[in-house]
Amino acid sequence: MVTLGCSKNLVDSELLMRQLVANGYTVAHDPEEAKGEIAVINTCGFIGDAKEESINMILSFAEAKKNNRLKKLFVMGCLSERYRRELTEEIPEVDKFYGKFDWKALIADLGKSYNKELEYERSLSTPAHYSYVKISEGCDRTCSYCSIPLITGKYKSRPMEQIEEEIRRLVASGVKEFQFIAQDLTYYGLDRYRAMKLPELVERVSDIEGVEWIRLHYAYPAHFPKDLLRVMRERENVCNYLDIALQHISDNMLKIMRRNITRQETIDLIQHIRDEVPGIHLRTTMMVGHPGETEADFEELLGFVGKTRFERLGAFPYSHEEDTYNDKHYVDDIPATVKQERMNTLMELQEEIALSVNEAKIGKTLKVIIDREDPDYYVGRTEFDSPEVDGEVLISKERPLTVGNFYEVSIHDALPFDLIGSLN
Repeated sequence: MVTLGCSKNLVDSELLMRQLVANGYTVAHDPEEAKGEIAVINTCGFIGDAKEESINMILSFAEAKKNNRLKKLFVMGCLSERYRRELTEEIPEVDKFYGKFDWKALIADLGKSYNKELEYERSLSTPAHYSYVKISEGCDRTCSYCSIPLITGKYKSRPMEQIEEEIRRLVASGVKEFQFIAQDLTYYGLDRYRAMKLPELVERVSDIEGVEWIRLHYAYPAHFPKDLLRVMRERENVCNYLDIALQHISDNMLKIMRRNITRQETIDLIQHIRDEVPGIHLRTTMMVGHPGETEADFEELLGFVGKTRFERLGAFPYSHEEDTYNDKHYVDDIPATVKQERMNTLMELQEEIALSVNEAKIGKTLKVIIDREDPDYYVGRTEFDSPEVDGEVLISKERPLTVGNFYEVSIHDALPFDLIGSLN
């Protein structure tokens, strides 16, 4: 099983793997090379680079099948949801393409049965102590550049009781840390309960015994549910961490991007979040090179990032996607070299900010969960660090530590994206 793209795809892969295991298969996740009889590739179709990576992966496994190193090759996920007909014609070596939501048919096509009793259970591909929890599918936003609603459809919140049951089972299997994920966390509940229910959901899950950390990913800034901040402040097991993708700051660009928020509203929201949850670490994403972005817009973005000093920030160049709003109304007129230069400039600024943020932690003692043991260090994370996307804490090997356990770690040095410490 090979998973490409975001952690939402990873959850789908883990659900499928659990069903395959229940049907007697031995399953390896993200192998270096095709070794089994059957390969399943879970694809991403979000932006150009992700689509190219997915196609290259399919082609490499198709070649393995030609050379008799595979008996069957299946493809699922966002890319095949969007381009199933074209892919079927272009890559006949694939036995069958599935979309994002009909992957259960793969089990039947193997002559096996889908086990309804296991529908919330997963074969985790993450370390045993943390897991991703997908609270919804789809998106109702209409951002100019985004193809996600075309792929996933309208927003669909999962019932709270279903999410709670899934987390109880994960806790029973040893999971301590939960990353809440969705295309838009903050919309949660509007479709099902006619109200924004993310604060209530987080509160209910935080009450489950054994839930040590809850971390929130992919909030949307417009119409932000302010009561969530009270929950974060009051509940010790809700990390002081929020991933909120802002994309830009100039009013010109926010309007063109159809983000439904202004520069001042964004600034006010960030200030309110930091006032309500002292010490919170904000992760955001910025896009450069969107059609209509002038040098003045980019300079405004740089100034905003420099002044706001996000603890965590990623950036990516605009990718023109067919059938989006932009595809009908704008031309991708900013050269790729300009996009890359702007992204590099922005990330150089952020590296300076990140180092300063980390240096401020020197001399402090932080609660750290251990993810793995490397030859020279134990490697862990604080509540301010999400797996895969954020920095880590490198802990000297003065005495044996247990992966998956929490420790109090004294920080004595800092790099731009990592901390170095030792046990108290």
